[in-house]
Amino acid sequence: MAEKADKYTYRVTWSEEDAEHVGLCVEFPSLSWLAASPEAALKGIRKLVAEVVFDMTEKGEQVPEPLSTKHFSGKFMVRVPPEVHRQLAMEAAEAHISLNRLASAKLSQ
Repeated sequence: MAEKADKYTYRVTWSEEDAEHVGLCVEFPSLSWLAASPEAALKGIRKLVAEVVFDMTEKGEQVPEPLSTKHFSGKFMVRVPPEVHRQLAMEAAEAHISLNRLASAKLSQ
């Protein structure tokens, strides 16, 4: 089960409040691991996630899919105020590109 846990998205950051490094896992936002070094925080959160995945599997619970293996279509809907939509449409027209291409370029920056 450690193999699946290795596919999750991990991050280590500094916690000023705790004065320690904190290991986090995007797919398990309620889990964290505090440690004196970034290496220990990463090792701790990876071990904790592996244990949680094992427990969830044993209980027949649905385990979150790792973002690294999830299929993304490349499409998502964004709602913006009408005046923003108008401004973006004008900008796209002036650049002789589609609104989709303009939005994609802005999001990629």
